[in-house]
Amino acid sequence: MGILGGTFDPIHYGHLMVAEAAREKFFLDKVIFMPTSIPPHKHGILTDFWHRYLMVMLAILGNPFFEASRLEYERGGITYTVDTMRQLRQIYGDAAELFFITGVDTILDVFGWKEPEELLSLCRFIVAARPGLDLHIVGEIFGKYYSSVVIPLEMPQLDISSSDIRKRIREGRSIKYLVPESVEQYIIQQKLYLL
Repeated sequence: MGILGGTFDPIHYGHLMVAEAAREKFFLDKVIFMPTSIPPHKHGILTDFWHRYLMVMLAILGNPFFEASRLEYERGGITYTVDTMRQLRQIYGDAAELFFITGVDTILDVFGWKEPEELLSLCRFIVAARPGLDLHIVGEIFGKYYSSVVIPLEMPQLDISSSDIRKRIREGRSIKYLVPESVEQYIIQQKLYLL
């Protein structure tokens, strides 16, 4: 099973494309979208969890292989990936194959995360290229872990970011075709990201 964690502030087509490409290429039975509660590495104002969770729910409707989880919110406190993977291990057992889906930009920081060696023993990482960051750099950094624990995902790249979407909204610019229409409508109705 795949786990795609993040703030999803807001979720966009880049997230959805990576999840579907990983699911298809690695024959994942499902991909769980895991919005963070309180991320340790991101600073600044984060949109309320429930808005982010509901946008994820709207974005994944219609894909029977996708589901959203409130696990990190319900656990409370600062969100650490290693704690989430431990909890998923308890829920699904040792036989379950867990794949954490992420981008090159994120995986490059993994050794600065809480208990990185433990994390690398709990799950494998599927790593997608990001514009401006080649997958080869991951091989150089991860050495012995590369291709066994850290697996590259070749796919078309979309240069979409949640921070750019928030900026566009503040500037009164269109976000059409960057997020699903249902997410765009939710953002408009809830007046998100205007300040």
